[in-house]
Amino acid sequence: MKKVTLETHLEVFDSVLELSEHIQNLMNKAQQARENAYAPYSHFKVGAALYLENGEIVLGNNQENAAFPSGLCAERVAVFHAGANYPSIAIKEIALTVKSLKYTVKTPTPPCGACRQALVEYEVNQKTPIEIYFMGETGKVVKVGSVKELLPLVFDSSFL
Repeated sequence: MKKVTLETHLEVFDSVLELSEHIQNLMNKAQQARENAYAPYSHFKVGAALYLENGEIVLGNNQENAAFPSGLCAERVAVFHAGANYPSIAIKEIALTVKSLKYTVKTPTPPCGACRQALVEYEVNQKTPIEIYFMGETGKVVKVGSVKELLPLVFDSSFL
């Protein structure tokens, strides 16, 4: 039997102010998108901002629905919009931020499993990594250099 060790490499910043001006701007766009989220059931708002290779910024926020699980997460709203409107343009970076209407989220909150799978599909197809920056409502920001850092055992079209 052979054992394999998987590692994830994260960079942790104490605040948004430690990020480059470009990423601060992207996170600000994600925060603005978060405020427009439709989250009457979970009371948990998520905002996403994607920076594309052509300089475009695509926004997304979670959209809930009383017919669970018909809603959609912010990350997938944004990435599907980018795929529909900029199908051949690579995604360079994604900024994510969350906010609860019940308490202050201070812990950096990564994408859910379904969003990781959707994001890695785009990363594999474009053949270049997508950097992800994620945070709570306030506090620390975590950066990963690739979606594969969050989903190391990738399931993609090669298995089909």
